[in-house]
Amino acid sequence: MSMSQVEYRTLVSSKILADHLGDSQWRIFDCRHDLTNHNVGEQAYRQGHIPGALFLSIEQDLAGAKTGKNGRHPLPDPAMLAATLGRCGVSDTSQVVAYDDVGGMYAARLWWLLRWLGHHQVAVLDGGLQAWKREGLTLTDRVTQPMANDFNWRLSEKVADAHHVETHLGKPSMMLIDARSPERFRGQNETLDPVSGRIPGAVNRFFKDNLEADGRFKPAPQLRREFDDLLRGHPTASVINQCGSGVTACHNLLAMEIAGLHGARLYPGSWSEWCSDPKRPIATGNDENRHA
Repeated sequence: MSMSQVEYRTLVSSKILADHLGDSQWRIFDCRHDLTNHNVGEQAYRQGHIPGALFLSIEQDLAGAKTGKNGRHPLPDPAMLAATLGRCGVSDTSQVVAYDDVGGMYAARLWWLLRWLGHHQVAVLDGGLQAWKREGLTLTDRVTQPMANDFNWRLSEKVADAHHVETHLGKPSMMLIDARSPERFRGQNETLDPVSGRIPGAVNRFFKDNLEADGRFKPAPQLRREFDDLLRGHPTASVINQCGSGVTACHNLLAMEIAGLHGARLYPGSWSEWCSDPKRPIATGNDENRHA
């Protein structure tokens, strides 16, 4: 088996990625972003990126149209996303690598979306751009456009919608994991959404807790222990991951996959969708629930 035939489905190291630069079967995507300044990611990409990488926008490419009721980053239309990826050279056999400069916070969104489209040969660059630079690897400002490919898709990841979450509140058949910071989870220092709080019954797993101090993911056995402690016997299939808008929840889904915990789902609308309807209950601090 050649190196290009090895499938990477969770993480890839800088060394492995560097060894495959120029490999026609590999496609690299820069997913840098800033939730408060949507131009930052593309500007940084233009200044310097991993050779061969193309830029995908969290707002434009990896999210769909907002209605005011479906959250800040609703899922993109799958056919449109597949067409975008095909124009970027992704085929059914491509090894895709996503990276950013914040520990996979945004790259994990592309990782999950590709799995949603039925493509599992996708990995996040462990340690991101910082790890790439620490190892003395170079950047370029040259943008190269690969030849377009046909990318066939079939939705293969189950998601949970607001109705499912609402009708399963308090039931043992659903465990909600919220990836936001502890402060936002408690309803404090909310700066991104108009209402503060959390979905009643959710437990907190800040996505940054998946990482070591250097920005790389913790080893799989450690992640497994930490998630087992959090799940307390709940089956993985009962787990629904959410966050503010369905982006950092993908980081927890990636961490669970690394840990060997398969089958958890994403609630794409997450808190930003949930809190858009004042009829839905919310919790703050140590309160069980209240209404917005």
